[in-house]
Amino acid sequence: MVDAALQAGTAERRSVFELFARRLTGARRYGVVAGTGRLLEAIERFRFGDAELEFLRDRGVVRERTLDWLADFRFSGNVWGYPEGEVFFPGSPLVTVESSFAEGVLLETLALSILNADSAVATAASRMVHAAHGKPLAEMGSRRTGEFSAVAAARAAYIAGFSATSNLEAGRRYGIPTMGTAAHSFTLLHDTERAAFAAQIAALGTDTTLLVDTYDIEQGVRTAIDVAGTELGAVRIDSGDLPVVVARVRRLLDELGATRTRITVTNDLDEHTVAALAASPVDSFGVGTSVVVGSGTPTMGMVYKLVAHTDDAGGWVSVAKKSADKVSVGGRKSVRRGLSDRGVATAELILLGDGPGGAEEGAELAGSSREVLVPLVVSGEVRREHTGIDGIAAARERHRRCVQELPPVAMSLTRGDPAIPTEYR
Repeated sequence: MVDAALQAGTAERRSVFELFARRLTGARRYGVVAGTGRLLEAIERFRFGDAELEFLRDRGVVRERTLDWLADFRFSGNVWGYPEGEVFFPGSPLVTVESSFAEGVLLETLALSILNADSAVATAASRMVHAAHGKPLAEMGSRRTGEFSAVAAARAAYIAGFSATSNLEAGRRYGIPTMGTAAHSFTLLHDTERAAFAAQIAALGTDTTLLVDTYDIEQGVRTAIDVAGTELGAVRIDSGDLPVVVARVRRLLDELGATRTRITVTNDLDEHTVAALAASPVDSFGVGTSVVVGSGTPTMGMVYKLVAHTDDAGGWVSVAKKSADKVSVGGRKSVRRGLSDRGVATAELILLGDGPGGAEEGAELAGSSREVLVPLVVSGEVRREHTGIDGIAAARERHRRCVQELPPVAMSLTRGDPAIPTEYR
C-alpha cells in the first residue's frame, strides 16, 4: 500500500486511523485495554535496517523509491488513545493515529498484534480478580503460550490486578512481583515425600509452599507439618474436587496446629472455578492456561481502519466501510464516559467532530462525564508516563479505579450485553 500510494501521490495525505473492537468477544460485559505501553515502546524502535531493506529488495516487494522512504522511516505523527488499564466497549476508539497515510498504515499490524493479545489476557484476568473477592492470584501460564507472549501475558495480568507471576523475565523486565512453588517432579526425584519436603525446607526455610498432592493429600499435609512445623508458609493443592479437598485440608491443618499455614490452589482454574472457590478457605490462587489464552478468547477482535483523510485542498473527509457486518464509523472523534450522579458509568459517548479534545466542547451532554482519550505520542515523541515500570504501576491503579466505576452487571460471569451502551453523537 505504501508503494502504490507513493506512486499515486497520496502517501503523504494526512490521515486518521482508529483501532477498535466491533463487539466484545466472548459476550463479555467489558474489555480491558492492555499493551499500550508495549506498543509505544515498539513504535519508538520500529525501523527498517539494512537486513530488512535487503530482504525487500531481493524479493522485489517494493520499488527502490519506497526502499529509500522506508530507510528513513521514523513515526512523526500523533497518537491518542485509551490509557492502559482503562475499560472499553464496542466501538471504543482505543488508539487514534493521525499522520501521513504511509506512516499510519505501517503501524496496523504492530498495533493490532500487541493490543489484541494483551487486552484479551487483561480482560480475562480482570474477571478472575473480581471473582476472587480480594484473594490474591498469581499468573503461572508461561508453559501454555509462546516464550515471548508469556512475558507480555504476565504484564497484562498484573495490570488487571494479579498480584504476582512465576515468570522471572517478567519480573526482571517489568518489576512484577515473582513467586513459585516446587513441581511434582521435585517430590518424585526423592526417595520419599518426606525427603523432598526436608530438602525444600532446608533450602528455602519454613515460609515456603509445599506441594502436598503427589501421592495422598492427607498424608502429604501431615508429613509437611511434621517436617516444617506449624509455621509452614503454605501448602499447594493441584488436583481433586477442590472445594471438598480444600475444606478437608483446612480442618486438618487446624487440627495439627498449623492455623496460619495458607492454602493455595492451582489445577486449570478459570474465572468460574475461582468464583466457586472464593468462599472456601482458599487463601490464594495460581492461574495458568486460562489467563494467558484469554480464558477461551485469545483475541479481542480489534481492527484498524482509516476513518478520515485530507483532500487536495487540505480539508478533512470522513470515510467508512459499508461492508455487511463490518461497518465502521467515519470521522475524527473524541470520547467521554457518561456518569450518573453517584459516579457510575452509564454510557460510552463517542463524539463526532474535531477529534480528541475537541468535539466535546460543543456537545450537549446530559449529566456528568469524563474525558477518556489521552495523548500517547505527540509529533513522534512518546509520552513517557505511559511506558516502563512507572507506566505499568499507573495502569494497574487506573484499572482498579475504572472497574469500580462500572455498574454491578459488568461483573456478571454469564454471557450478555456490554455493561453500558455505546452512543454516537
